[in-house]
Amino acid sequence: MKSLTPSVRDKAIEIANSLLMKGDLDKQEVIATSIQEARLWARRRYSEADGIGYGHQPFSQR
Repeated sequence: MKSLTPSVRDKAIEIANSLLMKGDLDKQEVIATSIQEARLWARRRYSEADGIGYGHQPFSQR
């Protein structure tokens, strides 16, 4: 997780803690899943800030 930005790392830790509380996955799976989900969260957050996120209309239809 050292290679993640601070905001993505914080989100990954939040997700990991949630997954650990559920107890369904082992620690390696929790780490991998939480990093993947946090990166996806960051991509969505970034694209929404630019106005090109998921669910937005193309510029030609605005």
